[in-house]
Amino acid sequence: MSRLHLHLLSDSTGETLENIAKAALAQFDAVEIIKHFWPMVRSETHLDRILDEVAANPGLVLFTLVNPDIRAKLERRCRVLGLPTVPALDAVSDALSNLLGQAAKARPGRQHVLDAAYFARVEAIQFTIAHDDGQNWENWEAAEIVLAGVSRSSKTPTSIYLANRGYKTANIPIVVESPPPRSLFSLNRPLVVGLTTNPERLIAVRRNRLLSLNQAPETDYVNDDKVKAELAFARRMFADNGWPVIDVTRRSIEESAAAIINLFNARETAREGRKQAGLAEGLAADEA
Repeated sequence: MSRLHLHLLSDSTGETLENIAKAALAQFDAVEIIKHFWPMVRSETHLDRILDEVAANPGLVLFTLVNPDIRAKLERRCRVLGLPTVPALDAVSDALSNLLGQAAKARPGRQHVLDAAYFARVEAIQFTIAHDDGQNWENWEAAEIVLAGVSRSSKTPTSIYLANRGYKTANIPIVVESPPPRSLFSLNRPLVVGLTTNPERLIAVRRNRLLSLNQAPETDYVNDDKVKAELAFARRMFADNGWPVIDVTRRSIEESAAAIINLFNARETAREGRKQAGLAEGLAADEA
């Protein structure tokens, strides 16, 4: 197995840089990656301390630094050490600069400014936490997305991920013995999405959950026939109400959320189209 020291230097939180590195590393197998994470690098003094560690653990240096002096010093020292450096966002920034005809603002962390979108995301997270697992169902009409599915079908983590993307999300467990509130079937504003999964995978997830709680691993909760009946009950409910369905069996949380966002955007586009068509018809009628 190959081994690589990967140094990630950012003048902000480093979240973007970590995601880029994660996406790239996913393309390689049998590699032991030792990550060295250096966020908030905004002074040459701080950089000097980091470079001592880089020299002691040579490897690839990936960075997002906008200060030209700090960048130049990093690249100069890495050349002396014989280490490759990659400015992770330069290609995209340069392309945008050329197309837009303006220079990029050299300000670290501008994507994290406390603007309206930031506070909307905070509000979405607060709403989603308050409406997890069927809580506060009386306020579901205020949600943008409602996820429905049997126990352990990734409703909560998917909801939290959607909230971090700015979508107010509620979720409700579908239980054969305890039907959901009737208001679920008459929601107008939210997009209701059903989550389903393969029974074998669901049983494995549930069994692991029971073991982590030191509970008996063999109950109706993981019984093959019971689980299949649960899933069939949920699928009938989804079909009867015309809700779109996402199979999460082979999807990560991020992939499930992306599919749900696509559904949400498609519905909003269709609604806007119908609204514009209605306005056009109204104007035509007035002119007539």
